[in-house]
Amino acid sequence: MNSRILIRCIGALASSTILWCAASSVQAQDSQRKPNILFIVSDDTGYGDLGPYGGGEGRGMPTPNIDKLADEGMTFFSFYAQPSCTPGRAAMQTGRIPNRSGMTTVAFQGQGGGLPAAEWTLGSVLKRGGYHTYFTGKWHLGEADYALPNAQGYDEMKYAGLYHLNAYTYGDPTWFPDMDPKLREMFQKVTKGALSGNAGGPVTEEFKINGQYVDTPVIDGKEGVVGIPFFDSYVEKAALGFLDEAAKKPDEPFYINVNFMKVHQPNMPAPEFEHKSMSKSKYADSVVELDTRIGRIMDKLRETGMDRNTLVFYTTDNGAWQDVYPDAGYTPFRGTKGTLREGGNRVPAIAIWPNKIKPRTKNHDIVGGLDLMATFASVGGVPLPDKDREDKPIIFDSYDMTPILLGTGKSERKSWFYFTENELSPGAIRVNNYKFAFNIRGDDGAQTGGLAVDSNLGWKGPDKYVATVPQVFDLWQDPQERYDIFMNNFTERTWMGVVMGEELKKIMATYVQYPPRKLQSMGYTGPITLSNYERFQWVRDSLAKEGVTITLPTGN
Repeated sequence: MNSRILIRCIGALASSTILWCAASSVQAQDSQRKPNILFIVSDDTGYGDLGPYGGGEGRGMPTPNIDKLADEGMTFFSFYAQPSCTPGRAAMQTGRIPNRSGMTTVAFQGQGGGLPAAEWTLGSVLKRGGYHTYFTGKWHLGEADYALPNAQGYDEMKYAGLYHLNAYTYGDPTWFPDMDPKLREMFQKVTKGALSGNAGGPVTEEFKINGQYVDTPVIDGKEGVVGIPFFDSYVEKAALGFLDEAAKKPDEPFYINVNFMKVHQPNMPAPEFEHKSMSKSKYADSVVELDTRIGRIMDKLRETGMDRNTLVFYTTDNGAWQDVYPDAGYTPFRGTKGTLREGGNRVPAIAIWPNKIKPRTKNHDIVGGLDLMATFASVGGVPLPDKDREDKPIIFDSYDMTPILLGTGKSERKSWFYFTENELSPGAIRVNNYKFAFNIRGDDGAQTGGLAVDSNLGWKGPDKYVATVPQVFDLWQDPQERYDIFMNNFTERTWMGVVMGEELKKIMATYVQYPPRKLQSMGYTGPITLSNYERFQWVRDSLAKEGVTITLPTGN
């Protein structure tokens, strides 16, 4: 062999060996460090809006960046949220069903209150494991000082929004010219804008938020105004800035929670995204904006090299809000946001973890936002507390999903409980592939034509408790909940009442040892009758003495 060729071969071999060793060294270092966690949450995103779920380009709104997430990781097809914003976000942050924390419904600005100081959050739990914790975007868990992210375990919060998007239009005279001036003045006074601050420090209102196409965060050196269309650009900016800083401290694990306002109604896409979707609608343009901003955050993560040791989890807060069509998400399921139907609760979710989660994996296990607490704690090597932050006993409704993510086993979860605002007992229960519907609030979504999405019934629909003869659906055969098989002569499933009854007893028994906290906000739920007033103490005494007794239907 020519000596020059031999030298080149030896040199090339040495170089490749050095590169391989360097790569192996980096992977070894990554495997020894705690993984970072990037948790991205969008708002009101429909199950069928995104490419991995049959949406994307097929619905006139391409989602190439979210498609890439699915290509690189695991897509969940039976992932559950809660049926509206505040309970959905509370469940994810605390790992507890919302009635335990009192976060069951949406509060108006100026009402104060919020997530109780005694609750653990993803931020406060991961801080116990040495994580640097960061929050940006929509919070929607109250406005009291004790309820803000920087008081709930987050080292930093940047551009935190405290309400749903509609709330920022209440004090705007161009939106509601008929509003009484005194009421408008009240809303303008009590509505807080984007908040920033560090744990234990003062909170700064960076700028006000309104419903206009305006981007003036500073006016004459003072607090300015940013319109809804531009808010998510600040959330993106905060996330990118955090990742740049985190890259300078590779030995400190981080947890960042990024919460976009898109695609909550009213959808007002940033100017650069107007008519950028194929369908040119405001909602589709906003989905394209959401996808782009997620893509930029992922690009930054990859650019810094931190992606190799980061678990990325994306989901949304609740089911699609079909009531506001055409400014609404799409779901192939029955019902809408605000109901106990699948359409109000089943949501998109995708996880990426290089060299841990296999690419292009599809999962159909029953899991949900409640399970992020146990999962992130497990990933971070942090035991879940058995006492709350006021040193009282606490229970979590969270199951570790890491066996699913790593492909080593199944989640221990076998059931899912569906709740609406005022329910202590669940309005519906899913066990394996069967779902029992005790309360079909929001009606049944069976109509076709103009009322096919139960327009306005998600919030205005009456309670229809049918517990004596509940509806039963096989969600494998009938995911749209069209065929009630409870009393069907061919496939009668009255025996499922025993299974569902046992599940209901389990959860009701926990309320005795772990009483729910006071509701942070109470809406009108109908008249309080004298007979119900007299039953209150009797019910509490009965629960304490005997638990709950459920009479099973006979099928006759």
